[in-house]
Amino acid sequence: MDRKERDFYQRDAEDQASFLEQTWCNNCMQVDLGMTDPVEYELDGVVMIEGKCKKCGEAVTTELADEDDESEWID
Repeated sequence: MDRKERDFYQRDAEDQASFLEQTWCNNCMQVDLGMTDPVEYELDGVVMIEGKCKKCGEAVTTELADEDDESEWID
């Protein structure tokens, strides 16, 4: 498992906003609460964005299915 850090802020502003808003929080059990403090990385060929839920502060992770704004919520 090789984690490669990526720069979330190299994405255009529209993509950033979309990824920060379209979230799932396993603690709140709600969709689209948003996230703060995003960190983007690649793990075993899969791009992930991890941050904190805006409502409760628990970890939120989004797995990007591909580079074309397709994403999947994961724990």
